[in-house]
Amino acid sequence: MTANVDVAHELGVFLRARRERLDPEAVDLPRRRRTRRTPGLRREEVAELAGVSVDYVIRLEQGRGLRPSPDVLDALARALRLSDDERAYLFDLTRHWSAARRRSDGDTAALAALVSALSPLPAMVIDHRFDIVAWNPEMAWLMLDFPGLPPEQRNALYLCVLHPAFAGFYRDRERIIREGIADLRAAWAAHPDDAALASLVERLSQDEEFARLWERRDVMVNGHGTKALLHPRVGAFSIAYDVLTPLGDLSRRLIVYRAADAESQEALDTVAREARTGASALHAI
Repeated sequence: MTANVDVAHELGVFLRARRERLDPEAVDLPRRRRTRRTPGLRREEVAELAGVSVDYVIRLEQGRGLRPSPDVLDALARALRLSDDERAYLFDLTRHWSAARRRSDGDTAALAALVSALSPLPAMVIDHRFDIVAWNPEMAWLMLDFPGLPPEQRNALYLCVLHPAFAGFYRDRERIIREGIADLRAAWAAHPDDAALASLVERLSQDEEFARLWERRDVMVNGHGTKALLHPRVGAFSIAYDVLTPLGDLSRRLIVYRAADAESQEALDTVAREARTGASALHAI
């Protein structure tokens, strides 16, 4: 893993991976007899659907330094049936930014006050690297004693992948990690010159499971969902989460947890009660 994104290589691998995963039945091409079918679509079929030459598709997949125009990217995205997140990744990767961006000014005071006001709902703020920059007592009690962590470990994906306290915390651990990696990959393309982000990916890639899932090149940004937890003191319950982005600052995300069902509400009530009374965090360092 290098400090900067190798755009040509990553673009080629991503396009090839999406081509090979696309079900030929999902596109409007005439049926042809085939004695042998390569995975997904052939390059010729992608070229036909996108309205470009086969040689152009070959050179793109070989990472030969091409930088497609926005119109060509649109055509490729349509041909490969990319999702909105995958299309944004394609544009970010090639520096045709998919949306206006404003760098964070680093001031988390207003968001920290909002996080505090959201109690008793567990809430936290992360940046585009998944660094946890603000949290309330309920979130810290539910997950970890954040103030007791070394700053370099105060990262949501790092904790999920590498911290021993989270080995059995998520009942569907691989899905949670897979979705987190798909989200991180989108940020990685949108911030190609962020050395700290590249360093995080390199560090996490030392983990075999992370490295395997990173190479899938899945791209997806989740705004909401559910997580099934197995808490050492509260037991098994499920939370629903929502991710909100401050207007004009796409580098910060406010994450709020709610109970996914009535039974889980009892568990979250326990979390709130013990957080208010200062009981030690379940995963205290």
